[in-house]
Amino acid sequence: METRPTHEVNFDLRRSFGSNLKSGFKETFFPDDPFRRITGKMSVSRRTRNVLEYLFPIVQWLPNYDLKKFRYDLLAGVTIASLAVPQGISYARLAHLPPIVGLYASFIPPLIYTILGSSKSVAVGTVATASILLASIVGEKVSPVDSPQLYLHLVFTSAFFSGIFETALGFFRLGMLVDFLSRSTIIGFMGGTAIIIILQQLKGILGLKHLSANTDVISVLHSVFTQTNQWTWQSAVLGIFFICFLLLTRFLKNKKPKLFWVSAMSPLAVVIFGGLFAYLVNGDDHGIETVGPLKKGLNPLSIGDLIFNSQYLMTAIKAGIMTGFIALAEGIAVGRSLAMLNNDDIDGNKEMMAFGLMNIVGSFTSCYLTTAPFSKSAVNHNAGCKTAMSNFVMSICMMIVLLFLAPYFRYTPLVALSAIIVVAMIGLIHYDEAIEIFKLDKFDFFICMSAFFGVIFISMDVGILLSVFLGIVRTLLYVARPSTYKLGKLHNTSIYRDIEQYPNCSTIEGIIVLQIGSPIFFPNASYLRERITRWIQEEAGFDQNFIQYVILDIGGVTSIDNTGMEMLNDLGKSLKKKNIKFVLSNPKIDVMEKIKMSKLMKTITKQWIFLTVDEAVTTCHFSLGKVDPMCIIVGDGTKEVE
Repeated sequence: METRPTHEVNFDLRRSFGSNLKSGFKETFFPDDPFRRITGKMSVSRRTRNVLEYLFPIVQWLPNYDLKKFRYDLLAGVTIASLAVPQGISYARLAHLPPIVGLYASFIPPLIYTILGSSKSVAVGTVATASILLASIVGEKVSPVDSPQLYLHLVFTSAFFSGIFETALGFFRLGMLVDFLSRSTIIGFMGGTAIIIILQQLKGILGLKHLSANTDVISVLHSVFTQTNQWTWQSAVLGIFFICFLLLTRFLKNKKPKLFWVSAMSPLAVVIFGGLFAYLVNGDDHGIETVGPLKKGLNPLSIGDLIFNSQYLMTAIKAGIMTGFIALAEGIAVGRSLAMLNNDDIDGNKEMMAFGLMNIVGSFTSCYLTTAPFSKSAVNHNAGCKTAMSNFVMSICMMIVLLFLAPYFRYTPLVALSAIIVVAMIGLIHYDEAIEIFKLDKFDFFICMSAFFGVIFISMDVGILLSVFLGIVRTLLYVARPSTYKLGKLHNTSIYRDIEQYPNCSTIEGIIVLQIGSPIFFPNASYLRERITRWIQEEAGFDQNFIQYVILDIGGVTSIDNTGMEMLNDLGKSLKKKNIKFVLSNPKIDVMEKIKMSKLMKTITKQWIFLTVDEAVTTCHFSLGKVDPMCIIVGDGTKEVE
């Protein structure tokens, strides 16, 4: 005699093709539901305002802005401006660009972000990793020494393509592509890049005139140690002094977080003190090379300098996409991290569009790639910023620097900039996180190390591409070889769990309950059939009639394709020939709709599809006339009466 549970699977619900497509498209590309702002019964003016607030976040917070908030934003803006000057000059040198270009990048882009950015804490500026990657890619095609103007124009062009790429990702809601840069990849890439950048700063610290254009560690070290006759002790002593001073201020900040401003101001202090020292002792005559003349004035237009010549176009596109991808990943990660600290939300797609548009405008105004650097954004957050107005304040401060103060930075020693970069890069080597990754997941650690060693021994682009490739391979392996579990019942409950994780779970003779926790597609359909068959064979042993019911929990199967459906149908027919009943439980709506329209419905029949595993087991239990319905098998193999 069979019993049927009270709650049954809903077989009547049927969605149209258009409804299915709309639902899938929405969840894939519009999970944040941006159109909710213009639906429902609301006036045209209200809808217009909502659209403007969505497109331009400044419209949302500016009407409620007051003097109290401005005081915090003013302090934060001045603080990050003091950091922007030395960082701008330093990172421009990493990219083999004129120092003034680094200052330009902190004027126009922050203004764009103030209007379009959705984060309160993000501070806009250049980043070291993208700077050196840019120099590596563009430098392979054009030498910054032999053709500085062409090189500069190619850098502007790559910033334009970065902006186009980032804007397109945001506009077409493709932010999920950034997720292919896993945390492990980013940690390995940043650590490897930091090592390379630190080694390259030996040029400034030791007073060398030239250094290898290659970025791998062997080429850099070979170049340094084959020029020992050019080392200058004056520059080295000054560099060590600056590094110690900067490390001391960082140590002080870690011990006394309220003194964060000391560490934030220390790079500017190094620049000012180093400039005064070089001016007073006439540093150029004593092996202490300086930045040189900096012309004052605001960003000149560079839209006419962009190069779309077929000879250089692919280089500009490659540099733009790769550096834009890295900068975007860092910017989004920084924005999300700081938003979590503030219990705020940021829109990843809107951030992409903000970064993209500010890079497009930046490429027209003599700026190279900008994003949200972690160091500057962290200082902005710690300084107590309340809105994106802090970026506007920084921009005004940089305007003052460009109009009146830029020429005074001509005496800044290159060794001071090298020291600033070295200390900044030390903060990018997250060895503690790498150790944590090693403890949690060895394959993830392998992905991390592939990025790290790929960067330091081959090149930056090869390192990151190798790591991303391994990450994708790992994902494909999980798709092609998903896990299946044998389930048992927890004592005195109706809950079924993996018997390997919970050895005390009980099973019933003649019934095997299996669970699939992934979509069923053509890459894994054959494997799943083989694995389910093996579970049955292992359970049955030598007694082929021992198993009478196979219950498959497909609650974790979010989708299934035609190959997967055919596999389940073939499996059902195969089990039927062996007098084994095939039972399904907990199908999702997408899967249920396909089951209804497939041949599987005839093979299994409607009455053997259940809402829960417990209801399926209950029905099968009552159908086992020759088996004591109260007899169960505990995890250790002993029989027990429930």
